[in-house]
Order: sequence, then structure tokens, then C-alpha cells
Amino acid sequence: MKVFKRVLRPERLRQVPEQFSWVDQALVQQHLIDRLDAQAALLYLFLVTVSDAQGLSYYGAATLALRLRLSDEQFAAARQQLIDLELIAY
Repeated sequence: MKVFKRVLRPERLRQVPEQFSWVDQALVQQHLIDRLDAQAALLYLFLVTVSDAQGLSYYGAATLALRLRLSDEQFAAARQQLIDLELIAY
């Protein structure tokens, strides 16, 4: 069965910046990384690594938590940090 994905917030679809980097340079330039705990940074790195060209991932919450060795609560908190900083849409 083919899985269909859709962009959740098309207005936030990232464009490749002139000074290209695999990881969003806003993490450093806007000091977003200073506001992430280690678990949120780990989750972001994993999501950036497995996302497709539109920034979408097939991984579900349970699989991500298992792969990153996070409890459900830790995963939820890490995901919420990324949402709050608008690094991911969920």
C-alpha cells in the first residue's frame, strides 16, 4: 500500500538558502539551539536526517521515541520544544 504524505503548513515550506547548510542555520544565527535541551536537539537532528525534500518524515512518535531511547513523556516534551520554536510543524 502506498503511503501518501502532505505538507502540513505549505507557507512554511523551507527554501534552500543561498548559503546552504544541511541543518537550518537559524539554529545558530537566531540562537534557537541555546533554547533546546539535548533531547529536543537529538529529535531535531534525527528528523532533519530522515526527512524528504519537503521536510516530511514517515516516522511515527512511538518509533521515534524508541529509536532515540526517550520515554513517551521525554519525547512529547522534546517535540513540543521544536513546535514552540517553529522548527517543526505537527
